[in-house]
Amino acid sequence: MLSVIEEKVVNGRSISTEEAGWLFEEADDETLKRLAGCVRGRYHPPDQATYLIMAIINYTNVCVARCDYCSFYRFPGQPDTYLLNRQQVGAKIDALRELGGTLIGFNGGFHPDLRVSDYAELFGSVREEYGHEVEFYEMTVAEFMFVSKRTGVSYREAAEQFSASGTRWITGGGAEILDDRFRLRHSPGKYKVEDYYAAQRAILEAGMGSTATMVIGFDESLDERLSHLQRLRRFQHEVGGRLPSFLCWTYKPWNNELGGTEITSEEYLRWLAICRIYLDNFEHVRTSVLTQNEQAMHGLLYGADDFDLPTEDEVTQKAGATISHQFEALLDSARRLGFKTQLREPWAVPAGQNPAA
Repeated sequence: MLSVIEEKVVNGRSISTEEAGWLFEEADDETLKRLAGCVRGRYHPPDQATYLIMAIINYTNVCVARCDYCSFYRFPGQPDTYLLNRQQVGAKIDALRELGGTLIGFNGGFHPDLRVSDYAELFGSVREEYGHEVEFYEMTVAEFMFVSKRTGVSYREAAEQFSASGTRWITGGGAEILDDRFRLRHSPGKYKVEDYYAAQRAILEAGMGSTATMVIGFDESLDERLSHLQRLRRFQHEVGGRLPSFLCWTYKPWNNELGGTEITSEEYLRWLAICRIYLDNFEHVRTSVLTQNEQAMHGLLYGADDFDLPTEDEVTQKAGATISHQFEALLDSARRLGFKTQLREPWAVPAGQNPAA
């Protein structure tokens, strides 16, 4: 099996889902690093890694999805709910700028009282003031799906409204494990997998950018993880490679209904290598400093080429993540592993063939 897989990777061919599963279960770490490095090398110099400084602003913790793995949400009417106003959001953007950051990702809950126009108004006002300094990832696909339905418009109509208001990015957050068996167990009120991809396709068709994500370490099976990768690779092919990046991070099991035990960094790194090898139609595979801290830099040895230095994210911090602003210490960890680190600008929205064509 290994010789067959190696021949495919060396010659630029995609491995099968079965082969990916075999690699994860049977290959040693050095083999995974070597094969992941081979795919990485199609896109990037082997000794270089890029990064940016960013914040995730959690503008509301009100949510009706009730996912059992979430430590952040509060149901409407609970006393500790909040919805940030424009001034509070601006203060958080100012704090990021003081730390040299250039990207804001917005991530909130499924707030039942918000409509497309509410998001457009908030995001439009911060873009007007900060758009020349900061790029914005204005919401996740999962949030987009919910607000589209609450507003009573189709995904296409909602995407066109967001695009017309100036929105450039609606990212692939809220994916977790894209397998309907997993979703039925843990977030049955959220969405089904094909519905998720229908929404993401509408976002791309409206001319905005999006990304791909995955979270591991719940109770998902290997088959469910592989299902996620299989459908994602196919979607990326269908849309002509319009998703510039894939980010995998790990579930934090504190302060939520699901609980459990956090997976090891070793398992995370092995899975990151599988993602890099299998998702060979993605230019960038990113390692998660937010959930792996300094250990995330070892992800560069397992096929990743890019990472964030986060300044805040209440969602993961509530679940047990820790964030350090000692950026040079984190970068030194990558340099000691042999990588030249380069601060980059936020990516531009990829141009390309319209997925609807």
